[in-house]
Amino acid sequence: MLQVPHREKSNGASGKDTKAVILVGGPSRGTRFRPLSLDVPKPLFDVAGHPIIWHCLTAIAKVPSIQEVCMIGYYDESVFKDFIKEAATEFPNLPIKYLREYQALGTAGGLYHFRDAILKGRPERIFVLNSDVCCSFPLNEMAKLFDDKDAEAVILGTRVSQDAANNFGCIVSDQHSRRVLHYVEKPESYISNLINCGVYLFSVDAIFPSIKTAIKRRTDRPRLLSYPSSENLESSFMADEDEERKNEVIRLEQDILSDLADSKQFFVHETKDFWRQIKTAGSAVPANALYLQQAQQTGSKELAKASANILPPVFIHPSAQVDPTAKLGPNVSIGPRAVIGAGARVKESIVLEDAEIKHDACVLYSIVGWNSRVGAWARVEGTPTPVTSHSTSIVKNGVKVQSITILGKECGVGDEVRVQNCVCLPFKELKRDVANEVIM
Repeated sequence: MLQVPHREKSNGASGKDTKAVILVGGPSRGTRFRPLSLDVPKPLFDVAGHPIIWHCLTAIAKVPSIQEVCMIGYYDESVFKDFIKEAATEFPNLPIKYLREYQALGTAGGLYHFRDAILKGRPERIFVLNSDVCCSFPLNEMAKLFDDKDAEAVILGTRVSQDAANNFGCIVSDQHSRRVLHYVEKPESYISNLINCGVYLFSVDAIFPSIKTAIKRRTDRPRLLSYPSSENLESSFMADEDEERKNEVIRLEQDILSDLADSKQFFVHETKDFWRQIKTAGSAVPANALYLQQAQQTGSKELAKASANILPPVFIHPSAQVDPTAKLGPNVSIGPRAVIGAGARVKESIVLEDAEIKHDACVLYSIVGWNSRVGAWARVEGTPTPVTSHSTSIVKNGVKVQSITILGKECGVGDEVRVQNCVCLPFKELKRDVANEVIM
């Protein structure tokens, strides 16, 4: 008689049966994060004093006995080398490795491509986290739901306003059992305001066969392609290699989740905590605020002590120089070796490495890039947006502009110059007042 290998069910997240995968994307993605991603890959951009991806690792480290963390993306290996080295000292119990795709395979395609590396050590389930998500990552709660329901998949969901819902993947669930009944990525009409947060827990016995089925379906029935112009007509008669390659891009959101919803064992853990995507460069400012507030609530020792001129939460890097008469906060991060002059005012902003803000300057709702200089009595400001808003653009005089002002690397703002709602590309000198512009 044929013996089928049978895995013992382990109880809870305590068994050594879980791995975590962080999807980091690649250099041709993250274009919306420009001009900041021109100098640093988005996952390594500092928010609340740490790289975006560090916040994911902190949450993973709180799950008991995670075997390993695999970062999957198509950046060069050298990009994460230093970060992984530092993370090894900070998270000594978390082995971390980077798996490089040589072309974009999609969120599910990358998982499937590296299935052997992920399945090494025979984990029973895997967490999958998108690196560009800012939230409290309630992974242990997701693991508990997974065990309680004997689930094949658990997705993290959150409620957003009805008009914003269609920009995300929408989940229809049974209110009592929390089972996912239906999943649609960016639906054309409103179906639900419970949205996908981009954090998942999958049983390996469910996710890999699902991706395999999706790949088989894709190759058996090639998609009809729409061609935007007549130039492509002659090429439309021949399936070229590029089309074959496109078939390999398999995405969790579009190709896998709606199938899993039919499987009956797909559940949603709804978080009441904060959640936000970090897509555009400006979205780093609200994400910075949310992570700083979380650090404040958990009593983090990293934050600056409150005083007359420090309105918490504020993160100041130990190597930064801040004049005692400068007023900072709330929700401000000051990077390594940054210099803040006398009487300066910084609020709801990120000041990056080696930047200088001269005396009596004012920086509000902005990001001041690496090595940038803000002159004396200058004013660099964005526009506050509602906390609940998931957009970082606003409409001014009928024109869509960024609500957050961003100075790229090594920009200079002259003395007494006012910069409002602008995105400034690297190495630019601003000598006159500007508003609502992209400065090339």
